[in-house]
Amino acid sequence: MKCAYHTAASQECSRLWRDRSCRPRRMILAVAGLLFAVSSVLAEQKPNEYQVEAAYLYNFGRFVEWPTKLAATKSDAFTICVLGEDPFGRVLDATFAGATIENKSVVAKRISNPDESADCQILFFSSSEASRLSKIIESLNKTAVLTVSDMPQFSKRGGMIQFVLEGNRVRFEVNLVATQKAGLTLSSELLKVATAVRRNP
Repeated sequence: MKCAYHTAASQECSRLWRDRSCRPRRMILAVAGLLFAVSSVLAEQKPNEYQVEAAYLYNFGRFVEWPTKLAATKSDAFTICVLGEDPFGRVLDATFAGATIENKSVVAKRISNPDESADCQILFFSSSEASRLSKIIESLNKTAVLTVSDMPQFSKRGGMIQFVLEGNRVRFEVNLVATQKAGLTLSSELLKVATAVRRNP
């Protein structure tokens, strides 16, 4: 799949996801397409780290299941939030422009307090929140929000998905205990491409 920036991966994931009868097989293709596209972006266009992370944030939404009852209480938009100082800038809005997840428009939201996260399906922690990370994670335990960050030790401190660098590639590791505790279900295909999956407290 030839990729111009990361939007091709997003479009391919959307097309494959719509055919539920073939979802297991197509999940594998979609994840493979995402990783190929991200690798292509790094190799050909040399984006910065946050451009790649923005593409990942969007695609995480396609491989996570939120509790049905909780999902019904959320707004009509699929909201991906940034808590603290925003490292993405316009990149986040550009990535989500025109995008949908489960027929919901994807929107970016910046918040300064975890109390503002009621409408967030995914919450990215800026490194500016490192000093109060444990307290915030504890307050979100029962809210079924997928927590993501690139700060060191994030997954070890209770975060769900942590971005890590392998050479010049952005990858991620998963704290499966944290996601299960929040009632979130991660696709097995997503777990297969994680660099590490933490299964013990």
